[in-house]
Amino acid sequence: MPLIDTLARVDEDLAAGRVPLARQRLRGLVSSFPCDPALRRRLAEVYRLYGEPAQAGRWMYLEEDRDPAETAAFEARYRTPAERRAALGWIGADSLAPTDFARVQLAALSAASPEDVESSGRPADAKGSLAALGCLVLAIAFLAIWVIGVIALFR
Repeated sequence: MPLIDTLARVDEDLAAGRVPLARQRLRGLVSSFPCDPALRRRLAEVYRLYGEPAQAGRWMYLEEDRDPAETAAFEARYRTPAERRAALGWIGADSLAPTDFARVQLAALSAASPEDVESSGRPADAKGSLAALGCLVLAIAFLAIWVIGVIALFR
């Protein structure tokens, strides 16, 4: 669905009080157009309707006129620069940012030291390791069931 049509549906959803649906549409648009500051601003407005300052701060983080309380809530939820950078969902080079302020913010997050990345207390690839372990357990269970079936078949 084209951008303009989706934005029209967002407006219809908000007018009808379907805030969760409007938020979902905007999240999809921001993931499709991560460099569009107007979409990020609209998503922040929807999160304000929810009363979620950390999320509003997340989507306004690259804007110079952001609310300091929302920014503080965002930074409290995402403690390290690496976590903040990931939460922003920014795809591409920092130079694609539409303003100097946004470029400076992204550069500051990108310049995170290794200590900042590791300060969360868990390895950076813990999620991937856990997924790999889960796959291994499932593969072993499948193999065990298969072997038991083959043995039962020939008895």
